[in-house]
Formats: sequence, C-alpha cells, structure tokens
Amino acid sequence: FIIVPVIISQIARKWLLAKGESALTATLKRLHPISLLALLVTLVLLFGFQGQQILAQPIIIALLAVPILIQVYFNALFAYWLNKKFKVAHCVAGPSALIGASNFFELAVATAIALFGFNSGAALATVVGVLIEVPVMLSIVAIVNRSKDWYAQT
Repeated sequence: FIIVPVIISQIARKWLLAKGESALTATLKRLHPISLLALLVTLVLLFGFQGQQILAQPIIIALLAVPILIQVYFNALFAYWLNKKFKVAHCVAGPSALIGASNFFELAVATAIALFGFNSGAALATVVGVLIEVPVMLSIVAIVNRSKDWYAQT
C-alpha cells in the first residue's frame, strides 16, 4: 500500500525533473483535480459500504469518534504551540501540527479492507476515523491560518 506507490512516484518524479522543473510543476497542476476526485470517490465508496452500520450504531460511532476527536485536536494544538515556543517558522509549524495529529487513517482503511473486507468492524472503525479526521484536519488548517498573527507574537 505504501512501497509500490512511493517507488512509482519517485520514478515518475525523476523522469519529469529530467525534462525540467516546469514539466513537474505542470504535471502536478494537471493531477491536482484528479487527486481530489480520487479522495472523494474513495470516501463515497467507503461510506456507501458502511453507511448502514454508521446509522444503525450511533453509540458505537460516538465511542469511536470522541477519543479520535480529542486526540487529533490535542496533538495538533500541542504541536502547534510547541513549534511557537521553539520559534519554528509558521510555514513549518502548520504542516507539523497536521502531521503530528494525523492517524494515517488512509493506510488503516486500506489495511482493514484488504484483511477483513469492506463490511468488517475494522473497516467501520477506520471509516469513522476518516469521517472524523478529515473535517477536523480542515478545521485545524483554518485555525492555523487564522492564528498567524498570534503565532508571530513572541
């Protein structure tokens, strides 16, 4: 799930860079809408397979969602605050907070589906993770962007 795409992407990157930096930049611009569409299709498929279980088990979903929500916000905001204390540039602190808070549910979803199938409890747990993590990460981006002035204060 990780090694093959990384190898393929690195080969493609080197091939494009051999044609010049502009070739890589142009290709990335062309692929950007496709990557967003692929994420959307993946989420729709996951929720399509798990939607019934999500609606039928609200208590289980809450038991899965609440700790994820707390953990992601705590880790992101703590990492962001530490970056400020260590005087790390804002352009590094934002991504650092996101990476520090991420649970890499994309990998968890792929693993759960491959090992246990689309309709498994493991797939349900990872889908709940994605359901929570994606909007939370977007809200963290908004917090980081809105707090730029606060971050700049020493």
